[in-house]
Amino acid sequence: MAKTNAVKSETSAQELPPVSEDEAAVTVEDAAAPVEDSQNIDEIVNSLKSLLSALEKLQKVRQEVGDIKPLIGRMLDGELVTGEDLEQLKVGVNGLTRLVRAYSDHQAALTKAQPARKLLDQMLKEGKTD
Repeated sequence: MAKTNAVKSETSAQELPPVSEDEAAVTVEDAAAPVEDSQNIDEIVNSLKSLLSALEKLQKVRQEVGDIKPLIGRMLDGELVTGEDLEQLKVGVNGLTRLVRAYSDHQAALTKAQPARKLLDQMLKEGKTD
């Protein structure tokens, strides 16, 4: 049967080195850093997903409006447009509103996602040194 060692290790308050408030604060900050970093990384990843979604919408609307660009050019040149072309123009002009909104959403998502560039650069730089 194994014996346990019953030696107690007691340290009196006089033997402990003094801890300044600054050192204690650093310890608390260091412990909270991984949580903040993980939240920050989640925010960055979500902003990249939002940017991707906004880019997809922008490209889709650009394509739709781009299809009627020649008709808009003809209309702006003063040509009369009738029939099916006129209907396409009506849809296309309404698409311009969606294009402006999609462009604005894309610009906002692009701005919000910029911290991802810094994180990516940092991670790739650290990966090269390992």
